[in-house]
Amino acid sequence: MTLPRLPVSQVDVVLCDCSAQDAERVFACLRAHFESDRRPDDPPHETGTDRPTMWTGMYDTAAVPVGAEKHPEPLTAPVTVDVQGSPPAVRLLRAALEEEYTVHQVGVDAGDQEVQLQLRVEGPQGSG
Repeated sequence: MTLPRLPVSQVDVVLCDCSAQDAERVFACLRAHFESDRRPDDPPHETGTDRPTMWTGMYDTAAVPVGAEKHPEPLTAPVTVDVQGSPPAVRLLRAALEEEYTVHQVGVDAGDQEVQLQLRVEGPQGSG
C-alpha cells in the first residue's frame, strides 16, 4: 500500500505520551509559526479511556499566521512529537519548536522525498 504524499510545505504532527494541556501548549507554539488545521478554540481534551491518547495536526510551513500568540507556556512534562514531511518543512517545524523548548531527536527515518522524525520536547528552551 502506498500512502499519499504530503504537499512539500506540509508537516503531519502526532503528539503522544503527554497531557492534553501539554499537547495544546505544543500546538500553540506551532500555530504561532504556521497555519494549521488545528483551531485554537478546539484544544485537545482527555478521552477518559484507559487507552493511550494521541493528538494530530497538520501544519503548513509556507503559510505564516497573522496575529498568532507567541511564547507558549512551559510544558509540565516531556512530550513525544512525531513529525512527517519534506526535509525542508520538517527542519522549519523543528526550528520553531527549538525557539521555545529543548528538543531532542529520538529517531529518524529519512527518504528522498519525506522524512519522519521522533522528537522529545521539553521546556523551556535551553534547559536541557
